[in-house]
Amino acid sequence: MRVNTLGKIDKNKKKNQYSKYASDPEKGEMDMAKVNDNYLKLPGSYLFSTIGKKVNAYAAENPDKKIIRLGIGDVTQPLAPAIIEALHSAVSEMGVAETFHGYAPDLGYEFLRNAIAENDYKKRGCDIAADEIFVSDGAKCDSGNIQEIFSVDNKIAVCDPVYPVYVDTNVMAGRTGTYDPKTETWSDVIYMPCTADNDFAPELPKEVPDIIYLCFPNNPTGSTITRAQLQEWVDYANKNGSVIIYDAAYEAYISEDDVPHSIYECEGARTCAIELHSFSKNAGFTGVRLGYTVIPKDLEVEGTKLHALWARRHGTKYNGAPYIVQRAGEAVYSPEGQAQLKEQVAYYMNNAKYILTGLKEAGYTVSGGVNAPYIWLKAPNGMNSWEFFDYLLEKANVVGTPGSGFGPSGETYFRLTAFGSYENTVEAIERIKKL
Repeated sequence: MRVNTLGKIDKNKKKNQYSKYASDPEKGEMDMAKVNDNYLKLPGSYLFSTIGKKVNAYAAENPDKKIIRLGIGDVTQPLAPAIIEALHSAVSEMGVAETFHGYAPDLGYEFLRNAIAENDYKKRGCDIAADEIFVSDGAKCDSGNIQEIFSVDNKIAVCDPVYPVYVDTNVMAGRTGTYDPKTETWSDVIYMPCTADNDFAPELPKEVPDIIYLCFPNNPTGSTITRAQLQEWVDYANKNGSVIIYDAAYEAYISEDDVPHSIYECEGARTCAIELHSFSKNAGFTGVRLGYTVIPKDLEVEGTKLHALWARRHGTKYNGAPYIVQRAGEAVYSPEGQAQLKEQVAYYMNNAKYILTGLKEAGYTVSGGVNAPYIWLKAPNGMNSWEFFDYLLEKANVVGTPGSGFGPSGETYFRLTAFGSYENTVEAIERIKKL
């Protein structure tokens, strides 16, 4: 395990900086700008961009069809009243000189970090201080950017299937080796298959990774692991000097007591784990943008505190989430906000229950939907993921997400989300039942 270090200048490399033909003046070859060719290694476009293009093309050709979108994990319910009130109040403050706010503090405003520390951690018995919390504009950015503080020599391990951002951003950094289109895998990535055989939960890898990505409740499968199972991962990481990047974006949807909401519920997690959180799914902030990352001060790699590295990166590349948005985030933890958001989560989980039950009645093999807003189903009749995508779009006018887009172990599987309206969810499942 290594941290990212600054490169050294090669003093022996000479260049005629005054000639536009610096590479070879005699041949007239120009020394041109170069792209980051790691980006060129990425196969195709981002998964959800591809889906969007296919759906838009179908809609243009079939303007009379009502398309129901249960693919992307975007919420549909409006912001809760407590959050709207906080936004309005903060906007009013911004119109008065005495209460106006400019740049936010690097870590985020204390009022929000204190609320997070108290409600998301102290109330769950987790030892996390407010100054170990970094407020951002969402977990997607943090999950993509966190790899920057680690050396490109580090080897990553991911669940398979997996949220594409984890792998793609490591590809962009040059950490994943070469791509094999036949297996749809990267040579320097350790894949941890999550299949029906292991209840869609990864097993401890035999080859020890430097960085381990875990997401529970899981996106895309909707699976979970128990507190005891997560403790095994923490013990494994501490024993082997690995760092776990733990994505807890969907913790608000947990309904079972033995499923942990945070990795810091496990003993020893402060010395091996970074945790990512989002306000998008628990509070409907997909269009507002707010999240946070926790890096305990006990977490060190090569004698370097990762908290200090992330603070340096955060302060250099980020100017903070807007004041009005952070006030909205604070309202999430108010008694009114908590009550209203509990109802909202229940609304989506009622959708999940309807999808899960309806698909089972229709004869599909399904999982998820109990502690997560995602339902993971097996494509019927020997279809692959994209074949079922096209079939569902054309025959039922319902959009989902092909499992293969999340990794090779996702092939022949399909993801539906519970984030639509209840009316559209019911209609979509009834259409599928008729196929």
